[in-house]
Formats: sequence, structure tokens, C-alpha cells
Amino acid sequence: MKLPNIKILDETDHRLREISKEVVFPLSNEDKKNIDDMINYLTMSQIPAYEKKYNLRAGMGLAYIQIGIPKRIFVIVEELEDETFKNYIIINPKIISHSEEKIYVGEGEGCLSINREIEGIVPRYARITVEAKDLDGNTFKIRVREDIAIAFQHEIDHLNGILFIDHIDPKNPYKDAHKYREL
Repeated sequence: MKLPNIKILDETDHRLREISKEVVFPLSNEDKKNIDDMINYLTMSQIPAYEKKYNLRAGMGLAYIQIGIPKRIFVIVEELEDETFKNYIIINPKIISHSEEKIYVGEGEGCLSINREIEGIVPRYARITVEAKDLDGNTFKIRVREDIAIAFQHEIDHLNGILFIDHIDPKNPYKDAHKYREL
């Protein structure tokens, strides 16, 4: 597999703070290629041989804005077992329901646009239902939980110009951790 030629914006790039625009269908060939490139990049970043060969940081999600395009698209590549993956392509997402329970990633969330260690927790809903469009513009609903729910919320934040660090209290990075379940 050849590493796709995509450039992921760094947190200092002001474009990451833009609110992405709704996608109009049909998708262009360029959009379809970008989506494929994002999926391939994320897949390769989770395979140790490619991670090492190309000096990649492992990532499971990318929002379109992270490659500099303010459209409401994100992809998630979930490793189900060794080098077996499930891809999510989510266009124009809206969270239509969520659990009361909140969770957080114990070792902290990460982001391919933030190239430094961040201390603190980001409370997220344990379960969410999202309404979105597929590649052909068909509406569907998907219910996700646990780590995939966290990834969806992280990427939806990107579409709204929000970085995960915005959710962390700089004076008390582990504030209220006892109120949430750690993953």
C-alpha cells in the first residue's frame, strides 16, 4: 500500500476553527478520492509495519477540515482485530439522541492535528445516535457506543471548529473525573 499524499493541519492552523459547511450531493470525484485517501491513511497508521515505515502516529478518525476542506465529512477506521478494519464514512452528521451516562478515555484523547501530550479528561456521551448521509446522499441512522461514540463526538466537534483540548479545564484537567466512567 502506498501512503496517500494528504497533509493534516496542525492545531496552530486557524482553519481548524472554521465551522464546516453542509455537503451538497452528488459528491465530486475529488471528494470521493479524498475520502478514500483518508481511510487508507488511517488504516496504514494502525498497521505497525506502515506506522514504522512512514513514521505515522496511529489515528482512527479524520475530519475533512483536518485536511483543509471545510465540509461536514469525517471518516473513522476501527480496528476490529489484527489488521481487520471497519470503515465509517459520515456526511452531514447530526447527533439526534445520547445517553445520560458520560465516559472518558483514561489515557486521554489524542488528535492527529495536535502533536503534543495533553493531560486531562474529555467527558463524552457513552452512547449516541447519529443521523447522516452516505456516499450516495442517502440518509441513515447509526447508534454507536463506547470508544466509537467518543470518536464520533471528537470528529463532529472538528466539524464545528472545536478541538478536544477545548473541553479540558486548564486549571483542573481531571475535574469531575469521578462523575464519569473511565474507558
